[in-house]
Amino acid sequence: MSWLIAAIRYTLLELEMTIDTFSRLPLHEQSRIIEMAWEDRTPFEAIELQFGFGEKAVIQIMQHQLKLASFRNWRVRVRGRSTKHTAFRDPNVLRGYCKTQYKIRQNKKR
Repeated sequence: MSWLIAAIRYTLLELEMTIDTFSRLPLHEQSRIIEMAWEDRTPFEAIELQFGFGEKAVIQIMQHQLKLASFRNWRVRVRGRSTKHTAFRDPNVLRGYCKTQYKIRQNKKR
């Protein structure tokens, strides 16, 4: 039973350290991490490479930053999604975003 208490304490300490490290980042970087986590085609490995937060840490950050309903929606959305994990991705996909994602479109009727 004492091992369970030790494991819980370690997990809580790990969570506190992750949130503390995250909260020390500039606001624009915090916002970018959350944005990348919401993006369907951005793998967790890209967030880890750019900011040093792995999948587990990103999940903790999202849980801390989002409302409960938003966090649940996000977890349902990313759980098992092959595009969020480089190992499960089609090897032909070399980009982290859709080809048309950043293109300006003229949607006006003429």
